[in-house]
Amino acid sequence: MMVELEDVWKFYGREPALRGVTLSVEEGEFVAIMGPSGSGKSTLLNIIGLLDTPDRGRVNIGGYNVEELEEKDRTILRRRLIGFVFQAFHLIPSLTVRENVELPMVFDGIPSKEREERAVSLLKEVGLEDKLFSLPTKLSGGEKQRVAIARALANNPKLILADEPTGNLDSKNGKMVMELLKSFNRKGVTLIVVTHDPEVASMAERIVHIKDGEIV
Repeated sequence: MMVELEDVWKFYGREPALRGVTLSVEEGEFVAIMGPSGSGKSTLLNIIGLLDTPDRGRVNIGGYNVEELEEKDRTILRRRLIGFVFQAFHLIPSLTVRENVELPMVFDGIPSKEREERAVSLLKEVGLEDKLFSLPTKLSGGEKQRVAIARALANNPKLILADEPTGNLDSKNGKMVMELLKSFNRKGVTLIVVTHDPEVASMAERIVHIKDGEIV
């Protein structure tokens, strides 16, 4: 099992953002999480991605009981197990496309030649081999998101978490990005996508609906 959450609660002040969430996601599965704004979707994704911790409940990611890990071990697990794709891309504007993709490998101590070769290979996979030395400001929204996907795959993650990955894209580029994510899912990468878009959710094997912090 890639993701196991049991009776997970998260509070902000007195208000619970998550109310006793129990969820399992198998290795290689593609799951979409849907719900209205403020329903707890992003909080749930942040807990699965080890960016936040629950106030109550058990979280097991990739076979590791997160509660038993020190903060530095959670950071290493997050870096090596999980790739993130965000609605706002989060590319560093002063770095080239290739350097943005290399960045997670820099943090993981990968030698420069190996970083460069893997970044080039990933950018070829997402159809951007001609943009290696471009800056993000010179790219379209769809191209930026494809760079972000290549970066998410830099450390060979087993799990990709995508938070509204098509939210800033037109329908044509959105479809291209989802087909790309799905192609990596077919290769065995577990994929969890938070989305408002029923068309995006329909591409998943399973849709999880969340409302007022509870799975419904």
